[in-house]
Amino acid sequence: MSGRVLMLGGLSIPGCPSLEGNSDADVVLHALTNAISGLTGVRILGAVADEMAKRGITDSSAYVERALQELRGMRLKHLSFSVEAQRPYLAHYIDPMRGRIANLTGLSIDHVAITVTSGEELTAFGRGEAIQCFCIASAVLDA
Repeated sequence: MSGRVLMLGGLSIPGCPSLEGNSDADVVLHALTNAISGLTGVRILGAVADEMAKRGITDSSAYVERALQELRGMRLKHLSFSVEAQRPYLAHYIDPMRGRIANLTGLSIDHVAITVTSGEELTAFGRGEAIQCFCIASAVLDA
């Protein structure tokens, strides 16, 4: 959409077209929200996030914060992200994304890992047609 900026990991990435969505379409934070939903069994993206977007809440960090509320009796321990994108070049955004995600989740930056690959033009992501991200979240039970 024109006038929008690409958001990844809570960061604004200049000079790149934005992704389409009814939110800011931050695929990194959406992957995180889904990973937390996998821990809790409470689906946030979809019904909950759609209702939030209808109320004008389109910042994906709000969806992460909502998902974190469902971690009753659990505490996040580690997050691991894998991002595939031909464009933009993401290597120099890794540490700032790690910091933003650590801040958002309350984790130490040492417990947030992000790897990126260009996709080598082998997939739609590798040809620069889209961006994909996967996140694995681990948690421990509160004592």
